[in-house]
Amino acid sequence: GPTCAFKDMALQILPYLLTTSIKKLGVDKKVVILVATSGDTGKAALEGFKDVEGTEILVFYPEDGVSAMQKKQMTTQEGGNVGVCAIKGNFDDAQTGVKTIFTSKETADKLAENGMMFSSANSINWGRLAPQIIYYVSTYAQLVADGEIELGDKINIVVPTGNFGNILAGYYAKHMGVPVNKLICASNANNVLTDFIKTGIYDRNRPFHTTISPSMDILISSNLERLLYHLSGSDDAQIREWFGSLSKTGRYEVTDEVKKAIADEFYAGCCDDEQTKACIKEIYDEYSYTCDTHTAVAVKVYKDYAAATGDETKTVIASTASPYKFSGSVLAAIGKDTNADEFGLVDELAEVSKIPVPASLAALKDKEVRFTKVIDKADMKDYIYSALGI
Repeated sequence: GPTCAFKDMALQILPYLLTTSIKKLGVDKKVVILVATSGDTGKAALEGFKDVEGTEILVFYPEDGVSAMQKKQMTTQEGGNVGVCAIKGNFDDAQTGVKTIFTSKETADKLAENGMMFSSANSINWGRLAPQIIYYVSTYAQLVADGEIELGDKINIVVPTGNFGNILAGYYAKHMGVPVNKLICASNANNVLTDFIKTGIYDRNRPFHTTISPSMDILISSNLERLLYHLSGSDDAQIREWFGSLSKTGRYEVTDEVKKAIADEFYAGCCDDEQTKACIKEIYDEYSYTCDTHTAVAVKVYKDYAAATGDETKTVIASTASPYKFSGSVLAAIGKDTNADEFGLVDELAEVSKIPVPASLAALKDKEVRFTKVIDKADMKDYIYSALGI
């Protein structure tokens, strides 16, 4: 898609789902899209919503928690209805700030007084998540068409994830009828999901790691709440108890029944930066293919899964971004020089990979930076008011 991330398809569709819904419901307010991003969602949302009538979009990203290319993508964004702001903190800080603002009656009232209302383009918005189900349906159909599997054969799906959205789309595809054996959740050093799937204990009281796969640098995983709602038999009181505990203590433990349901559907693994780099090099040496830093996490976790279980089921690995968004890390992993500037690294990676540089990334080189503001996380609400002129 236009921003070289798996989120593009959903975020090219979402603005039109949203504006159509507004018209059908007779809503006459301007919709303000608030986004917290760990790198990819922000740019994909900005590109989807730029100059869409009746909307404004404001994106918050962690100042030191995205790649140089991801930052360039966001800070050069065109459009008259867009705003981008860095925060001092990590993605969890940005996401918590956005959720707090969403649920603030004072803020909602202030927007309403000015003819505005909030919505989101993160995967906390169902309209962002639903289109991603298509990936898994389409992939299965393609495998059948290519003769890789027979219709009805089960497949495994491996997804590198931090916020649990893309893998949850795979879960929904399975429960809509796609024959899936195991959903394999791949994490980087921020391995809170791995520990949860293995133990049933969710504990965010741990160090936060800034890694070479920054879009997965997350300790509070939003979409897990949706999964647990299904697995608990739609017990909303139980969900409120668990997530209330997460908010107060940073921890909760699910029931034995839910633990078994998770084990039946999911497997989880993780790897650190060194293992991620080693996997990128291994793939490059064997296939001459330059794998991005997130997809490599999935490959490593899949190899560990296959070795541990002996499962030979045909397996799909979700590749989630272009290596050109992480050129320095990919080049370093395969032992190449990384002394050039960002676009020098892009040129070098193009030479090494023999994959053309996506036009949208190449064009960033000469684009003017429009957004340079960096704020404390406590000032997010004030930034929103200022950006909206209210």
